[in-house]
Amino acid sequence: MEVIGIFVAASVGTLAVGLVSSWIDRKVTARIQYRVGPPLLQPVYDIIKLLGKETLISSRARRRGFLLAPVVGLAASAVAASILWAANLWPARGFLGDLIVVLYLLTVPAIAAMYGALASGSPHATFGASREMKLLLAYELPLVMAVLVPVVQMARAAGDEGPSFSIGALVLFQASDGWVLGSLSGILAAAVALVAVQAKLTLVPFDLPEAETELMGGSMLEYSGPPLAMLKLTRALLLAVAPVLLVTLFAGGVSDAASGWAWLAFAGKYVVVLVLVVLMRNTNPRLRIDQAVRLFWFGLAPVAAAALVLAWFGL
Repeated sequence: MEVIGIFVAASVGTLAVGLVSSWIDRKVTARIQYRVGPPLLQPVYDIIKLLGKETLISSRARRRGFLLAPVVGLAASAVAASILWAANLWPARGFLGDLIVVLYLLTVPAIAAMYGALASGSPHATFGASREMKLLLAYELPLVMAVLVPVVQMARAAGDEGPSFSIGALVLFQASDGWVLGSLSGILAAAVALVAVQAKLTLVPFDLPEAETELMGGSMLEYSGPPLAMLKLTRALLLAVAPVLLVTLFAGGVSDAASGWAWLAFAGKYVVVLVLVVLMRNTNPRLRIDQAVRLFWFGLAPVAAAALVLAWFGL
């Protein structure tokens, strides 16, 4: 029962944070474009409206896979949020390898989006799925290498104990030895991870799988009603989970769950990451898929590799 309670509380809480973050993103974007922007509860209204709409399915679609894909993506995001919050609140109780599990779960929404688009029978959605696949293959390598930097730093400090892929252990390590972001390797890795997270969220300049002006919604084109609501909820969850992951890995996470000041500091760090995500979205044009792949493989991957080497030497 305790595990179920943690899962429900973490999922609902993270979803609420994600919806508010979505509103902030839309509001700031509107103000930059000299528009008023939506009211605070507009993301909630959008979800409620979609839940009341009819689900339309193309005669060309593979019904079971088409409807199952949004559910799988939403469930994976919720489980990742639960593991991440549990590691922050009770770092000593985390399980070995939970970092690997979280990284794996965060790839599931993209894979589910690809599967749903391919099952829709739409050529535009299929093209969006193709872009999603290429983008996933592009950013995962530098993201994983960037995430390994805190692991290497902790392993170097631990000596003969070897590397630990426990998020809770990383939180405890930073509480005693300082933030990973306080080192040169940590700064480089955090910068790479931030750009990779922008691609994982499929926000400009990496909104290639949807690209409304080119693909009319791309991978989400054929969705409507509750399945589309679940896709929107998944995006909201990821918009909260991704910054929390970055703050946890590079800026100490919640250093003391019993302290109100620690939570205030965590909220401040979260807002900083969210602001960077919104600024990146509003100050860059959309990249072509070949430009995105070159950026990650030949630009950010070498930077992440350099950060790993520097972390190995304690820099």
